[in-house]
Amino acid sequence: MTAQIIDGKAFAAGLRERVGTVAADFEAKAGRKAGLAVVVVGEDPASQVYVRNKGKQTIACGMESFEHKLAADTSEADLLAVVEKLNADSAVDGILVQLPLPSHMNEQKVIAAINPDKDVDGFHVVNVGRLSTGLPGFVPCTPLGCVMLLKDQLGSLSGLDAVVVGRSNIVGKPMAQLLIAESCTVTVAHSRTQDLPEVVRRADIVVAAVGRPEMIKGEWIKPGATVIDVGINRVAGAEEGKTRLVGDVDFGSASEVAGAITPVPGGVGPMTIAVLLRNTIVAAHRNAGIALDESTI
Repeated sequence: MTAQIIDGKAFAAGLRERVGTVAADFEAKAGRKAGLAVVVVGEDPASQVYVRNKGKQTIACGMESFEHKLAADTSEADLLAVVEKLNADSAVDGILVQLPLPSHMNEQKVIAAINPDKDVDGFHVVNVGRLSTGLPGFVPCTPLGCVMLLKDQLGSLSGLDAVVVGRSNIVGKPMAQLLIAESCTVTVAHSRTQDLPEVVRRADIVVAAVGRPEMIKGEWIKPGATVIDVGINRVAGAEEGKTRLVGDVDFGSASEVAGAITPVPGGVGPMTIAVLLRNTIVAAHRNAGIALDESTI
């Protein structure tokens, strides 16, 4: 068996196109563009690139992009003041504070300061609670993107056995909640799970979000299972001094067993910003009191 490759890059492009259409309609109805504010503290190169890409894609979808770049030695109080200003700004529908923050800042305190209705990252404890109780809120972008890919590939997920490897607040836990909402039978596995290969082997859906390069091997995969690899790990390349990106799944062996699998790169990665844009246009409609069928995007 050779697994079908799940093309996250193509799906993300389609999602951005749908967001752009909805954004144009929103502007016509609201008399303004939807707005996303991104706050970045310090000069971390990866964060800078990520923020730049977010800004470009936000504008390309017909929304306003507000960037706030703060020095690494900015005080926590000054960052919180920026967040409060954005909470009060009617032109801003979504607020994202780029993580990680410098060590002198309390990330949970900063996230808690964001208005939950503008928390398009879905990290605020109110949105975490909304997700776990089935209420409308915002869901972290990466796991929501994973569910979109799964439903596009499989249709209904109802009754399927799913294993999520990893229990982070950003991916693992919300991923499990989303799969439960889709009526899957869900196991959350982690570093202390006994006989992890056997746990993974019974799953129709495997979501790998453990942060260990190529940890999950092909022999762990149930024949025909759908594998979603969230991992992005940089490892040594074939040539000295070169590196390459790999996932948490050993793609070579897993693709010989799975029914479908996301590659790294080009699988889950492109979905994260696309879903962020989707969350922002949803927030804009909710904040403006304009009806939107959210299932269409």
